[in-house]
Amino acid sequence: MDLASFDYELPPDRIAQYPAERRDASRLLVLHRATGRREDRIFAELPELLVPGDCLVLNDSRVIPAGLIARLAGGAPVELLFLREVGARRWEVLARPAWRCRVGAVIVLG
Repeated sequence: MDLASFDYELPPDRIAQYPAERRDASRLLVLHRATGRREDRIFAELPELLVPGDCLVLNDSRVIPAGLIARLAGGAPVELLFLREVGARRWEVLARPAWRCRVGAVIVLG
């Protein structure tokens, strides 16, 4: 899977800095697949949008604010987003561009 397929422009002023006071009042973008029409709704209206046979997938992941720019031993820049600690001084990370970070790649920090 090419993760670049999920990249898109999102202006910083369109990113919520804090959750809605009432969580069910958070915004929900609805895409009508048959027509391509988009509609602004609120999360509390989700049950009325679902029909029998729909599949609802919940994402309860958390992202810690731990991203940095590093360099490969050859000098090429790579962006790292630290997801979770998996052991003593070992982390699971996302790297961009990922193709530069093959198994055994040396990443230089600092």
